[in-house]
Amino acid sequence: RKEYLDLYVNYKFNKSVQKPFEDFMQGFLRGCPARSWKMFSPEELQVLLQGQPTFDWHLLEKNVKYAQYTKSDQTIRNFWTVFHDLPEEKKKMFLVFLSGSDRISGYGLEPFRFCIADPQIENPDESSPYASTCILTLFLPR
Repeated sequence: RKEYLDLYVNYKFNKSVQKPFEDFMQGFLRGCPARSWKMFSPEELQVLLQGQPTFDWHLLEKNVKYAQYTKSDQTIRNFWTVFHDLPEEKKKMFLVFLSGSDRISGYGLEPFRFCIADPQIENPDESSPYASTCILTLFLPR
């Protein structure tokens, strides 16, 4: 039974995926030569390719730049109060809204900076917040 189980597990985890894995590896090495990524551990490579899976949201707040706003404006204080009360999944949805992705590059939140700007529209009560993903700017009406 042990031999059968060993052979079965070997087939499921190794032999049955050998050809697709070789195809994947060949394509991966074409785009990212081995000498460039061998210096990374598997965990570091995963973070580099997929981005950070968890975040320090207070660091995100600290790194924000403001245009036509100051950190002490009531609109900004309200925004951060509501933001920090959101569940983790909704905060990631905000990242998608702002940047197009729910992950931050492998460098983490320290270099990630976005801007909150006042769109300076005539009737701010009739407008919703919107984002420009290209320039990482959240336009937040007063």
